[in-house]
Amino acid sequence: MNRRFLRYTPSGHIFISPKDNLDRVVDAMVDTNYREEFCIAVDFDPAFIANLMAAGFLVMSTALEEGRGDEKHAPTYILLPKLHLIRSVLFFPALHVKKSLRRQLSQYELKVDTDFDRILDRCAEVHGDEWLTSPLRQCFKVLHLHKGGTVRPISFGVYRNGELKAGEFGMAAGRVYTSYSGYYDEDSAGTVQMVLMTYYLRDAGFVFLDLGMPLDYKDQLGAQNIDPQRFVAIFRQGRSGTW
Repeated sequence: MNRRFLRYTPSGHIFISPKDNLDRVVDAMVDTNYREEFCIAVDFDPAFIANLMAAGFLVMSTALEEGRGDEKHAPTYILLPKLHLIRSVLFFPALHVKKSLRRQLSQYELKVDTDFDRILDRCAEVHGDEWLTSPLRQCFKVLHLHKGGTVRPISFGVYRNGELKAGEFGMAAGRVYTSYSGYYDEDSAGTVQMVLMTYYLRDAGFVFLDLGMPLDYKDQLGAQNIDPQRFVAIFRQGRSGTW
């Protein structure tokens, strides 16, 4: 696919539908140096969202303007599939854990997929629902209930004295895990959760941890910032199990 086969909105964003070959869309975005990180889609079918994530998009959402004055209406939601211009990726041998944190790891217990809905909703409570909108959260919950698809939603939580102190959720495509959002209710618990989760993913046979947008704390853990071309190549290797 080249640029002439892509459909653009008046704002200049690529429009994606369930009928599109999503790997070809991604190839065209890379080949044409698409400079927007977001595309636009309007179909909230969970299967379509799973296919977007399986193609390497980090799927976000937003509410359009509700109207003004006496003409306010219920918000209309759209999807914002995101292919980062720079992607933060953690290869497990590069993980760096500070000595001060290592002493705290044994104080927490990591549990996988035991509180998915609770952790998902807590992320929206802590960070707001500007991108983690209610219809998108509902799609994630549906995908989590119907296990066995190409993409598997997963949650990770760390518990101290039986109480949930930090958590995150994300999506696994083959042997790649993409982190979506997390929160903590206790100092250091969020970093502990990320470290214990990384150990779990490594031991479970995943090939790398996709951290999405680059941030300082991710760099401090040992993550690398890579361009879309390299990310797409290694993501597809991990997705297919050919790594």
